Amino acid sequence: MNERGLVTLEFDKVKNQLTGMLISPGGRQELAALQPATDAETIQCQIDETKDGADVLRLKGGIPLPELADVTPHMKRLAIDASLNGTELAAVGRVLQTATATRTFFKQLVEDGVELRHLDDVADQIITLPDLTKKISTAIEPDGRVADAASEDLAEIRRRIKGTEDLIRSRMQNYLKGNQARYLSEPIITMRNDRYVVPVKTEYRSRFGGVVHDESQSGQTLYVEPKDVVDLNNRLRQSQVQERNEEARILQELSALLAPHREEILANAGVLGHLDFVNAKARYAKLINATEPLLSEAGLINLRQARHPLLDPKTAVANDITLGDAYDAIIITGPNTGGKTITLKTLGLTQLMAQSGLFIPAFEGSSVAIFDNIFADIGDEQSIEQSLSTFSSHMDNLISILDQATDKSLVLVDELGAGTDPKEGAALAIAILDAFGTLGADVVATTHYPELKAYGYDRARTTNASMEFDGETLQPTYRLLLGIPGRSNALEISQRLGLRADIIAAARELTSQDSQDLNAMIGDLVTRHKQATDEAAALAEQLADAERLHDDLNNQFERYQEQKAHQLDVAKQEANHIVAEAKKESDKIIHHLRQLEVKQGSGVRENELIDAQGRLNALRQNPSLAKNKVLARERKKHDFHPGDAVVVKSYGQHGTLNRQTGTHEWEVQMGALKMRVDDADLEKSTAPTETEKQQRASKAVVHSNIGARAQAQLDLRGHRYDVAMGEVDRFIDSALLANLNEVTIVHGKGTGALRQGVTEYLQSNPRVKSFGFSPANAGGDGATVVKLG
Repeated sequence: MNERGLVTLEFDKVKNQLTGMLISPGGRQELAALQPATDAETIQCQIDETKDGADVLRLKGGIPLPELADVTPHMKRLAIDASLNGTELAAVGRVLQTATATRTFFKQLVEDGVELRHLDDVADQIITLPDLTKKISTAIEPDGRVADAASEDLAEIRRRIKGTEDLIRSRMQNYLKGNQARYLSEPIITMRNDRYVVPVKTEYRSRFGGVVHDESQSGQTLYVEPKDVVDLNNRLRQSQVQERNEEARILQELSALLAPHREEILANAGVLGHLDFVNAKARYAKLINATEPLLSEAGLINLRQARHPLLDPKTAVANDITLGDAYDAIIITGPNTGGKTITLKTLGLTQLMAQSGLFIPAFEGSSVAIFDNIFADIGDEQSIEQSLSTFSSHMDNLISILDQATDKSLVLVDELGAGTDPKEGAALAIAILDAFGTLGADVVATTHYPELKAYGYDRARTTNASMEFDGETLQPTYRLLLGIPGRSNALEISQRLGLRADIIAAARELTSQDSQDLNAMIGDLVTRHKQATDEAAALAEQLADAERLHDDLNNQFERYQEQKAHQLDVAKQEANHIVAEAKKESDKIIHHLRQLEVKQGSGVRENELIDAQGRLNALRQNPSLAKNKVLARERKKHDFHPGDAVVVKSYGQHGTLNRQTGTHEWEVQMGALKMRVDDADLEKSTAPTETEKQQRASKAVVHSNIGARAQAQLDLRGHRYDVAMGEVDRFIDSALLANLNEVTIVHGKGTGALRQGVTEYLQSNPRVKSFGFSPANAGGDGATVVKLG
């Protein structure tokens, strides 16, 4: 790519936005070297990596990489058998640890079923050195200090140092209190020449003996090492020397272990830097709301609602830009400040980003071509140093572009032919466009010349375009109108601003009729284009609504079929169960009849018994469900209305329907809790009503009167929830009628649904004085003891 085009289109500003998202020197080096590629395989590989990075960012928050230092100088030092210091070894250790963690991270992605296009191959290039990594991390602290665990000798030396220092401080503390303290300038212990000393007033120098190591600037204080700690300080000094020697030995040993693996460490640092760069590309795509570009092998550009990446996404006007299909050249005409230049830069910079493997600020499905070069002649190119006018500078640049452009180049020219006589400028612009057309290059040019409107209409594979201008407000909308040339609005703007009517009229008379007719036709074309665009948008919205309705109907039909099949299965099972029970009963009857026949010697014939049994067996085969009561009952369970008592099957809880909130969704009141529940998870409740409870209570009274004895324990294990709740209600009523003070309800542990239902029922019954779980040796929380009153 030519450097001038990159500078003109401000590609470096895009790279600057990426800089702050990098945390490794390798990533920063890769960004600095980033250039748009020109072969499809390289570009697609880079885009695939960005897509992988975006997926990992969305699913896992990005590739977990810490901030890394540049280890290249350290590896060079190892190559000449030099020893690394603690800080350098810590930096190398971070690279080794990060390499291991990154390999583990990508293996976990595979286990989690995350499919990547290319990054997993990149991660496979990491070479893990587990033994070496462990030794470095054990011996060197993150801040570069040598750890106690680096060697047993070092740990022992440091224990001696600490013990000696504690003993020195203990002895010197005696000088800081009592009568001795009055000989000191300050009651403190300090260090001079790596030895412990106390600040002694000059006149009391002889009171402590020992060695003077320093003197204050005033001369009033001497820093004295007392005589009775000199030996301890000597011992401390000796241990400190041993410590430094041991640390040096450890650093040298670790450096020697690293030296044979220099290439692997550098390669790992390179891979980690590359992954850091991919992380940055993914974060940048998220920042500017960019999408993956599709590469067009046919050289077609189809940008859907493309925005300039350096503008605020909230305010930038997006445009559709197409090139390379029906036309290879676009001539954009219209007044200044309408957005022509920013449209050129949007196209050029978006194309550069895509060819650099970056996502582009456009809607999904946008495609880009692959150009061998992107040339741009945009802005005021006046050069004082070279004594070139604006026209001369532009022409010098265009000559250079014509010399370098090919049939695979994109040329962007702003104000083509400007800066000279309008007639000559227009003729020159047409000739230059013809030259680019002969080369076969794709061209987008802006101009003020009306002659180029006719050029855009007459020339093959060339189209006009303009920036939309609001005729009501006389303000630009910055929207690109492909296929429509720009019109002059000078007279309308002047009239709106208050220029005298006679001057406007005179100007119209001086304007050729052809020009006025052309402007009128363009105005009508813009109006019709806007009308067609609005109608297309309305139709697209209607189509989207129809598609949503179609999808919803399909979903409802599928749900209906599923529920229908489920209800049929349930009905058949219950019907078969009823038939099986009837068959058992009939077998008993037949058996009884046979016994009677044997005893009585006559009565029932064997063939009649066999025929009867055959007819009973036939009841099980393909029962008609058209008027099946079981099926009707199942259907009735799902015929919901507000106020219905229901069971939420997934929770096993009773509730009441408040209102329908969606096609298949109801708001259910469960105690103090309101929930939205899918109707497939609902079933009408079979819990007894208050009337039924009263009827059952009266029956219980009758039964008790005839001598039925209430039991003190109810076992609900194996019962369905709704049936169990009914039994609990009857059991409590019977217990109250029998004047039982205490009863036990065995509900088991299981999923806890029965236990919770029992608890809620007992809480709501005013005749329940108290309740709690049974003792551990009597069932624990699998049973509840209830006291009645």
